[in-house]
Amino acid sequence: MGSFSSSLSGLNANQQELAVIGDNLANINTVAYKASTVSFADLVSQTVGSSGFDPAQVGLGVTIGSISPNFQQGGIEETGVATNVAIQGNGLFVVGDTNNRSYTRAGNFSLNSSGQLITADGLPVQGYTQFDASGNLITTGGLSSLVVPPGLLRPPVATSNVTTVTNLDAGAASGSTFSAAVQIYDSLGVAHTATVNYTKTGAGAWSYSITVPGQDVTGGTAGTPKQIASGTMTFDGTGNLKTVNSAAPADVTITGPTWANGATSNNVTWNLLDANGNGQITGFSNASATSSITQDGSPTGTVDSVQIDASGKIIASFGAGQTVTVGQLGIASFNNPQGLVKLGTNEYGASEASGIVNVGIAGTGGRGTFIGGSLEQSNVDIAQEFTQMILAQRGYQANSKSITVADELLVDTLNLKR
Repeated sequence: MGSFSSSLSGLNANQQELAVIGDNLANINTVAYKASTVSFADLVSQTVGSSGFDPAQVGLGVTIGSISPNFQQGGIEETGVATNVAIQGNGLFVVGDTNNRSYTRAGNFSLNSSGQLITADGLPVQGYTQFDASGNLITTGGLSSLVVPPGLLRPPVATSNVTTVTNLDAGAASGSTFSAAVQIYDSLGVAHTATVNYTKTGAGAWSYSITVPGQDVTGGTAGTPKQIASGTMTFDGTGNLKTVNSAAPADVTITGPTWANGATSNNVTWNLLDANGNGQITGFSNASATSSITQDGSPTGTVDSVQIDASGKIIASFGAGQTVTVGQLGIASFNNPQGLVKLGTNEYGASEASGIVNVGIAGTGGRGTFIGGSLEQSNVDIAQEFTQMILAQRGYQANSKSITVADELLVDTLNLKR
């Protein structure tokens, strides 16, 4: 009778494998789907005697040993959709809320009517959204829902730093002048043109003055430049900056004027030295010219597009050509991702087998990185699935035949009485 139960267990096991294969093939085009792999294990064996020193045992059938997802990387396909994102490497997105959290590899996200980043089935995507007093993203606290409100009005940023890379011609005659215009912003986001005027006063010596239009400041006269800073600078025999305002080279702080439009007065630092302490204004024998101007202010703007970079930062672009980080995707890792529980709709839940979730930022702690505007495809290998399907089909047929043979033997045994 054992042959019946053993063969029946074989039928059940192979039927389950065929079901898993069918599920894999059904999801061959599902975003970020991870194919499942079936492994068998034999059931207990019955000892029927011994042969010398070795036990004689008869197996009692087969069962499913495990059905585990294969987290091998799927192919990456570019979609061009700004809110789509794929994970390259290990890790999963965190979705849901604090009390009902799940995990997924599917990054086919979108923005809802409130500007919240959500999954295809409407769950909020979790990430880091808190900033410190300096405007830096805090990535050590808890996660919250990522939101990019449509039409978000970005407040202006008053200019606090200006950098100019300039050469003042050492061969110019005394009294020669050179000017460079820099656009700066006040606290209301209004642009003002600050003009840096250089005048050669002697060999390797220049004076400078910085002016803004008179109508822009309180007490100024329209059409007449208003000076807001002045000083001197000298260069050594190699054309490098030697002194600024009769002292060692240092950045210059420009005390903010009182703006006529009511904006808060803001001080601006004129960066004359680079990160290595070298002067960014030189006095070589070449035509006076300013090759680079940078400043850190920006006007008011509204979000017109977003993109996600490799670290998961959601970067919003404004009509003024400025960008700002509004949040960063969290990425979760597990000691045993095969122990995750499938919840449907491309989502997984943590379990005792998977271990405790470890959430952080991309590219750290063995976590993968993000690819914006792309999606990970299913990792189902159709050739391998068809091969396994044939093996499972043959296994089912063999066990069916075994039951037929056992039945025939049972009939012969019953016929012995006749």
